[in-house]
This record gives sequence, C-alpha cells and structure tokens, in this order.
Amino acid sequence: MTSSPATTGSQLASRFGLSDRIFVGPAARRLARTLEDGLTQVESAIAEELASADPLVDASARYLYEAGGKRVRPMLVLLTAQLGDGMTPAVRDIAVALELMHLGTLYHDDVMDSADARRGVPSVHRVWNNSTAILIGDLLLSRASRVLGRHGAEAVDMQTTTFERLVIGQLHETVGAGADDDPIDFYLQVLADKTGSLIAAAAQSGAYFANAPDEVREPLRVYGEKVGVAFQLADDVIDLSDNPDDTGKVPGTDLRAGVVTMPYLLLRSSDAAEDRDLLARIDQGVERIAAGEDPAILDGPLAELRDHAVTARTHALALSWTNEAVEALSALPNGPVREALTRFARQLADRSS
Repeated sequence: MTSSPATTGSQLASRFGLSDRIFVGPAARRLARTLEDGLTQVESAIAEELASADPLVDASARYLYEAGGKRVRPMLVLLTAQLGDGMTPAVRDIAVALELMHLGTLYHDDVMDSADARRGVPSVHRVWNNSTAILIGDLLLSRASRVLGRHGAEAVDMQTTTFERLVIGQLHETVGAGADDDPIDFYLQVLADKTGSLIAAAAQSGAYFANAPDEVREPLRVYGEKVGVAFQLADDVIDLSDNPDDTGKVPGTDLRAGVVTMPYLLLRSSDAAEDRDLLARIDQGVERIAAGEDPAILDGPLAELRDHAVTARTHALALSWTNEAVEALSALPNGPVREALTRFARQLADRSS
C-alpha cells in the first residue's frame, strides 16, 4: 500500500484510526508524518505475509485484515520506537507480527463467542465454517512466529510469553471465576492477560527493538497493559451501544453469547430488587438463546442495562485505568512521543463516551 500524492496526512491518520487530537503542535505533526510513513510500510508488509497461492487460504487469511481495523498495536510499536532509533527493519517486523497475532486471536475469539459479525462484516466462521476459522487463526499465528524468528531469541521469547498470557486469559474467561475468586478482580485479570498483554508487548517492544534507553521499557509495559484493560472496559460499554457503526456488531453480542462483561458483573454485585430482576431476565434470555431462541429476546433487557448506572460506572473504571496508564509515562522524557501516548490512551477510553 502506498500513499497517493492526493492523500493528506490527516486522511491517512484517519485510515489507521488516529486523530488530529493525538498530534498537537509542529513537533507532534512531524511525528505523525513519520508514523504515517511507517504504518504504510507495515500495511504493505502485512499484505505480503497474508498472501498465499492457495485460493482458500489467501481469501480467508486476508478477510478480516481487509475489513479494516485501527492497527492500534503496530501504531504503538512505531510510536515507542521513536524513543530510540525509529523504525528499523526489526521494529517494522515486530509491528507486522503483533498485528498478525492479534488477527489470529480474532478468528479464534469469534468462534468461541459465536459472533455473527466483526468489523462490520460477517465473521469468518459464518462465511466459511468453525474449523476453517480456527485453522486460519492458527496459520496467522504461525506466520507471526516466522516473522519474529528473523530477530533472534528475544523476539521469540516476547511472542511466546505474550501468547501464553493470551491463552491463559481466554481460558480463564471461558471457565469463569472460582468460588474463592472475587469476580470483578478475576475479570480485570482476564482483561490484563487477554487484551493488555498484547498491547503491552507492542508498547515495550517498539522501544526495545529500536534500542531505546532501558529505563523506559518497564514503564511502557505497564502503560500498555493498563491501556489494554481500559480499552476493553470501554469496549464493554460500546458492546451495549445501539449504534452498529460503533461496533460493527449486533448490540450486546458478548452478553447474548453468555460472555460476561463489567456492566453485567457490577449488576450482579447489586442487592437492589430491580437490579436482581434485570439480572434474572438477562440470565434467562441467555439460556433461551443457547436453547435456540431468537437472540432478539434480549433486546429489551440489554437496552435497560445500557442506560443503567453500572454501565456509567464501567466507563468511569475505563477512565481510571487510563489515568494509571498515563501516570506510568512519568518516567519518559517530555516531548511529542510522551504527549502522543498520553492523548492516545485518553482517546481509547473516550470511545465509549
């Protein structure tokens, strides 16, 4: 993918889900142009890694990639690399590999969640079947490994450590909290493992593979993990949105599939009679959907949950985790990279406003 002469920086930034609010001032705008150029190269490299001579593999592997996406993880890799040598070949490959990992997990997630849509298009398992979606997800993960293998043991160790946390997070989400677990703390740990670990890897590895100073790497890891939790909490709010343009999915997709979210957990912790009634209606609806009834039976209860105080509390939690992420950046030098990371974190949380 190359930028045509008519393509402006802001248009390309919008293509990757960025915003002019992230890059304010001359130095920040120069940084934005650097990132835009880098993201264009990353996009081209991802397309090359996804290509296959096998027609089925080629079409199904490119399917979700071509449906869009904000490329959050590659953007973070390239952004934190500016604290060091910038976009080296290793940095580019790390950005490519982490996006391939992310795409692979989406193929798996949609099968496990029985999701009908992703990024505004029918999910892969609806277009093909469950087995194809799982196998293509595996293929994308293997291609990520191939890319990272070019850069030695450190890159492979980063991937295996991150992927282990992703799998553990998904496993814990699937099995659920135990009798001795606090449900909300358990859920936040799931988010840290399942979502935060990959964003943390992006934020930290960009600096690491660009030879940035050692002292910025751990703060960036902490930043990334907390941004990941905030990102998912905001998604829990967005999941209830009645505007499909926000999600590309049917409102309440997660809850209809029996996947718990923070608004649901906060509702379950309430002793108020009206909250217990709403909870019972949601649980009964999920059971009836699992038995084959029309998912629309949950439209009413989910609309009530969308307007409930627990959903506002979830948004407040997202902002709290965002603030903690920004605090972790205090170890970074002042400048456009730190400012962009701060604005980036706040923009992710504000998506659910």
